[in-house]
Amino acid sequence: MYWNEGTCPVAAGPEKQLVLNVGISKTSYAEVSALCVQWARERRAARISRARYICVTSVHGVIMAQDDPEVARILNDADIATPDGMPLVWAMRSFGCREQQRVYGPTLLLEICRDAARNGLRIFLYGGREDTLPVLAARLRDRFPGLEVAGMYAPPFRPMSKGEDEGVQRMIRESDADVVFVGISTPKQEKWMYEHRDCFPGVTLIGVGAAFDFHAGRTRQAPPWMQRNGLEWLFRLAMEPRRLWRRYLLITPRFLPLWARQKLRQKKLAS
Repeated sequence: MYWNEGTCPVAAGPEKQLVLNVGISKTSYAEVSALCVQWARERRAARISRARYICVTSVHGVIMAQDDPEVARILNDADIATPDGMPLVWAMRSFGCREQQRVYGPTLLLEICRDAARNGLRIFLYGGREDTLPVLAARLRDRFPGLEVAGMYAPPFRPMSKGEDEGVQRMIRESDADVVFVGISTPKQEKWMYEHRDCFPGVTLIGVGAAFDFHAGRTRQAPPWMQRNGLEWLFRLAMEPRRLWRRYLLITPRFLPLWARQKLRQKKLAS
């Protein structure tokens, strides 16, 4: 708990465990969702100068942080950086976080929407495609009666002009959204949230990656048994080989030796 510019106590994010050079939050679906509800109440009752942002962090993101100091800074400055993939969960357990579970972006979106519907929170959908967002919004409303989808916007597949970006900022502010789900690829969504954290005081920004396409039915999710056993990457590679081959064959395999090296250093320090 810390104090904002006024006199109201503000809930801080959960403690983090360092995995390579990135702090990954020791958290759960229930805790993240509960914090989103609490932060929404604080937004309405208190003077909060910046948005909070949550990164659902995969091995891909952690490896990118090894090569790009900007990505590392963004992930480490996040209020919450959830362990989005099983390899990160296994790494955290090996470093002493024995009870850590996966906090996966698509599932987290559903958990937060459930609590948003129960508590009157307004959500905004930023990302995806123009033809995907109405389907996604309709499915979420059907699944969670009473859910307030305050607005949606599918950004173009090119850098936006200053005027376009300012228009989107105005749209989000006027929607009075408590939570903005950001469904664009890593590291674009993380950079967008970081760059816009001063634009939406008190709002919670959550990067959820491919969750929009999964829940709108555009892209198939890996079966649960593959997700539990860290094989989701294989399923996604089979579904989208041209887009994902570099990520899963060249980038993420670097994680295992780096994790082993960190574990070895930990053992030496403990001896």
